[in-house]
Amino acid sequence: MVIKDIESKLIITKFAMHGYNVHPSAIELLKEFKNELDEIIPKICSALNGSFIISREDILPILNEFKRKRRKEQFKKQFFVEKLKEENLKDDICIKKDSTVTSTCEGNVDYFIAYLNSRFEKLSKILRQRLNGISISNIKKIRTERVDVIGMVKDVRETQNGNVLVEIEDNTDSIRFIATGKLRDLALELMGDEVIGVSGVLRNNNIIADRIIFPDVPLNGEKKRTNFSIVFISDTHFGSKEFLEKEWDLFIKWLNFEVGNEKMREIAESVKYVVLAGDVVDGVGIYPNQEKDLKILDVYGQYEEAAMQIDKIPKRIKVIVSPGNHDAVRQAEPQPALLKEFSNLFSNNVVNVGNPSFLNLDGIKLLIYHGRSLDDVVTKIPRLSYAKPQEAMVELLKRRHLAPMYGGRSPIAPEKEDYLVIEEIPDIFHCGHVHTYGTSFYRGVFLVNSSTWQAQTEFQKKVNLNPMPCNVAVYTPSGEVVRLKFYGG
Repeated sequence: MVIKDIESKLIITKFAMHGYNVHPSAIELLKEFKNELDEIIPKICSALNGSFIISREDILPILNEFKRKRRKEQFKKQFFVEKLKEENLKDDICIKKDSTVTSTCEGNVDYFIAYLNSRFEKLSKILRQRLNGISISNIKKIRTERVDVIGMVKDVRETQNGNVLVEIEDNTDSIRFIATGKLRDLALELMGDEVIGVSGVLRNNNIIADRIIFPDVPLNGEKKRTNFSIVFISDTHFGSKEFLEKEWDLFIKWLNFEVGNEKMREIAESVKYVVLAGDVVDGVGIYPNQEKDLKILDVYGQYEEAAMQIDKIPKRIKVIVSPGNHDAVRQAEPQPALLKEFSNLFSNNVVNVGNPSFLNLDGIKLLIYHGRSLDDVVTKIPRLSYAKPQEAMVELLKRRHLAPMYGGRSPIAPEKEDYLVIEEIPDIFHCGHVHTYGTSFYRGVFLVNSSTWQAQTEFQKKVNLNPMPCNVAVYTPSGEVVRLKFYGG
């Protein structure tokens, strides 16, 4: 109540200085413009013709005109910001593939059929570069002894004699093949609905396989050199009680040349991009009793915190942000970029893209994928573990698909086109999600899983997830990788 009286007195005083009194109803309208009173009041007074007491009706036309002007200025400002972002992107960032705009999923039966057909056609096209597969129906008609076939995995099971029986299908028919010996273990690692090639001998309507062929990436032993460095981070989980703020501030200080030895400073000076691969915020209602782990209880507040923290990154660096399963986008993959409601909170040096996204950064081809399907891969293949996430990432490259198992832990939206097929080979493949760190090179592709900025939560303790926080991978101009640790716990 005291504040209201002060505001009213201020308005009365400003009009009195021009020789006018003002009606209480007009005062209430003017309070909305308390920051622009010095501009508005002189205009009101100069527009009046001898009125002693300024009424609500006297000021309405002027206030409406001012509102229109203010909206126009806001629009111009927003337009300028968007154009600035576009100009910043033109010279060095090219978003080659992002499903944010093209997503049209309706979820009916036709979309499921179209999605699986798209998956099969895209991966079959890749496999035909390695074998001359014919349709399954033609194999059964021709009955040649030696056969090559491309199919989608329908079923995998062990037989009583210890072999593995796999059923595959295409859009003409289905057939089974038997994997024995060394192929047995490989067959057991096959995932439902992935597309493979099989070579073998036809016996009694079954194929005795001697080769299982994955789409895979071609061999390229050359490391891509640049004149800048790229920093990879993920799973910041802003808004969590377990967010490691001291460690994050140390990371920020390094980027601002405030900590580190001479070598670390040289690396920091060369950084042109920071890439954040999802789970920007901790979200709300992601897992049971999550509210107990939250420092910020509403998601908008979490994104405000994220924007504030990311704004600490020097403006000479461009920050590329992709969402994950904790972010405020749909859970099904592919995920669109953050809504304008959230993305507009970030500074002009932040570029928001979908999950996954394929970008060209000054000649470096970068595939960003949060990595939720790594749960499926690690669960399906016993030799893999969360401790070495880069090995699970290799399996995605072999299968040329970011979520090869349909119907697993990773929800997939049945778009008419399968946007999760890895059609173009990246120079760098970046994931997060599993909260552990790992890097490697596979056939010339640099793989990086970039840890987290969240300490272990109570929920993670229950599911035996042991994070490896605050490990940062830096891809340097020479093509070498430097690992920086900002965590002392």
